[in-house]
Amino acid sequence: MRIAFSRSLICAATLFVATAPAAAETFVVDTAHTTVGFSVRHLFTTVQGRFDTFAGKIDFDPKNPASAKVEGRITASSINTNNAKRDTHLRSDDFFAAEKFPEIKFVSSKVTDIDSAGQKGKLHGVLTIRDKARPIVLDVAFLGSGQDPYGNAKAGFSATTTIDRKEFGLSWNEALETGGFLVGDEVTITINAAGDLKP
Repeated sequence: MRIAFSRSLICAATLFVATAPAAAETFVVDTAHTTVGFSVRHLFTTVQGRFDTFAGKIDFDPKNPASAKVEGRITASSINTNNAKRDTHLRSDDFFAAEKFPEIKFVSSKVTDIDSAGQKGKLHGVLTIRDKARPIVLDVAFLGSGQDPYGNAKAGFSATTTIDRKEFGLSWNEALETGGFLVGDEVTITINAAGDLKP
């Protein structure tokens, strides 16, 4: 009985090790190969812009994508629409009030709606702009992982969502003589992120 019991313990331990999920790996956002962009209607066209200064990390296990965790921080004053006058206005109290609220933050809470390949899903979390924290949902995708030509471990991710800027205190606008307003309320955010595996 003692031998049989010991063998049972060994078998159980072996099974546990074999089936235990691998630990998530932490990827630090590679800012040189990452774009944090946005687009918004302006008059009759769409203006695109980006933020040039940001940081973030992604905890991800491709075998268990539901366990993914993401944190990101953006420097509000780094907004760039390739127009100096417009960018100064966007940094002002009419929009981001970058001196009072220098940082935009995102912290994830869960992942849902993962596809059968485990490569696409919805990332839920809280976005904070001008100290106004609101829940958002991003459509996310895992684009793959491997080594770059220099032997560094990399991974790629993408995310997109649409927010109502007024919910975050970005409420400035100007009425048009023809009706409607100068700036649209909906802002589409698009992120293409490269990550370096943290040692």
